Amino acid sequence: MKSKVFNELVDEVSELFDVSRNEIFKKTKKRRVVSARYALYYMCHKSKMPIVYIQEFMKDNRYSIDHPTIIYGIKSVANKIKTDPDYKKYVKR
Repeated sequence: MKSKVFNELVDEVSELFDVSRNEIFKKTKKRRVVSARYALYYMCHKSKMPIVYIQEFMKDNRYSIDHPTIIYGIKSVANKIKTDPDYKKYVKR
């Protein structure tokens, strides 16, 4: 069940940030891709998905990520939501 939620969130984030699914799971430091990835972590977290599941689903898509990086991404998006009303509007959607 959680994998279905994860895949739906990947599709939403892909559309919202205008990045392809493949880009989300590609090792790159491009800001727009990293922002999309962090938003994915945040949305998964808000969907009550355990971090270990997020790691597992990312790994299933050939993107290995460590626990602290996911936590950093979640906190980064939470802080951005507090300071940027436009960002808040789109991510909360």
